[in-house]
Amino acid sequence: MHIKKPHKILIVRNDRLGDFILSLPTLSLLRKYLPDCKIHVFVPAYTKDIALLSRFIDEVIIDPGPSASLQQQINAFLSIKKQNYNAIITLFSTTRIGVFSFLSGIKYRLAPATKIAQIFYNHRLTQRRSRSLKPEYEYNLDLAIKYLTDLGLTVKEMPTTPFLEFQEAEINILRDSFYAKHEIPKKSRLIFIHPGSGGSANNLSLKQYSNLIHQLKLDDNYFFIITAGPDEIKYAESLSQMLTDIPHIIFHSTKGLINFSKHIQLCSLFISGSTGPLHIAGALNIPTAAFYQRLRSATSLRWQTLNSKANRLAFTPPENAIETDMQTIDTTKAAREIIRFYF
Repeated sequence: MHIKKPHKILIVRNDRLGDFILSLPTLSLLRKYLPDCKIHVFVPAYTKDIALLSRFIDEVIIDPGPSASLQQQINAFLSIKKQNYNAIITLFSTTRIGVFSFLSGIKYRLAPATKIAQIFYNHRLTQRRSRSLKPEYEYNLDLAIKYLTDLGLTVKEMPTTPFLEFQEAEINILRDSFYAKHEIPKKSRLIFIHPGSGGSANNLSLKQYSNLIHQLKLDDNYFFIITAGPDEIKYAESLSQMLTDIPHIIFHSTKGLINFSKHIQLCSLFISGSTGPLHIAGALNIPTAAFYQRLRSATSLRWQTLNSKANRLAFTPPENAIETDMQTIDTTKAAREIIRFYF
């Protein structure tokens, strides 16, 4: 028996930035098949601005996080309860969120059938994500497809990139001002290098990034931008000191994720480890070259970016190396592959 079509649903993806970015196809699918439904998301404050930017989302509720005070947890719970959601889909399940959804009285509660948290949900989907047999965003999509199927809907078309967009006129204005401010030749195409990790997966060393940039051996039509988040400037400055013979500048992002995302839209290629900014580039369908560990939980397949196949290149430690040892990635070979693939 099918359930009633909803007027308002809540989607939970309340961990890191990259994880939230990989939920955008799910939100896009739900928007396509439930055009009249209000779609809300429960996310940490850090990803709020990106969520508000998305055309698939109607409202954002902030998760104070597991370490927040009891009063903050109560307030978050009450924020959910007062909305009278028809359904909640928890893409990443935790006991805390399971308790929130159960006590809120939401009739349709769906989550992966993992961990003790599943006891709080009356609809579950066995996924075994730890096996990393497909991309994270596909695991997320599977939950939305189950919900739509339970509504009696047949999913015939999957969402396609880009999942984040800015107005072309706005980006053109930003490009002109950015080139002028940093005295970048107008003919130059920008290659962004993001050497920081933001505390997520391992990244290449600064020495490896320096070698990669030198080995790319591109002509004068390319200009390098070393990017840094709010707490990563020293890392970018150290890399910059290794590039005295390479035309480049440092872009220190201190004005929030939306501003950083608009600047990412300017580049012709974004190079980094498995970071939140990499996933922003993927959601914008910017060409990417990414460096991943070979751990089963952190593979290039599992954390694949959202850009099209033609805009996606990935590197990992070789098979005979320690899975987490990024030092074993040969950046000279990687540079040759990047040139062959993109240039």
